[in-house]
Amino acid sequence: MTQGTRSVRMFITGKVQGVGFRWWCVSQASHLGLDGWVRNRLDGSVEAVATGPEDAVDDLVEACRHGPRGAAVEGVFVSDADPSEAGPHGFEQAPTA
Repeated sequence: MTQGTRSVRMFITGKVQGVGFRWWCVSQASHLGLDGWVRNRLDGSVEAVATGPEDAVDDLVEACRHGPRGAAVEGVFVSDADPSEAGPHGFEQAPTA
C-alpha cells in the first residue's frame, strides 16, 4: 500500500514558550523524517509547518497535543499547508514571527 504525503500548518497555544517546545518539536519531527520548521510567535503561541508521509505528520500533530515536559498545551489548530512552505529538506527552528 502506498502512502501519500501530507503538509500541515499548526498553531499550538497554551504554555508553549520557555519550555523547550521548539527544540522538542525539531527532535520529534526529525525522528519521524519530516521536513519543515517551528517558531515562536509574538502572541505566545508556537507555529509549525510539517510535510512528509501522512502517518508521520499525524504522529507529530498528536505529539504536539501533549508537548514536552513543562508545556501545558491548550490547543493545536491544524490546517493544510503548501508543501513548498516546509523548505528544502530537514526540520529546523525558524526565527520568531
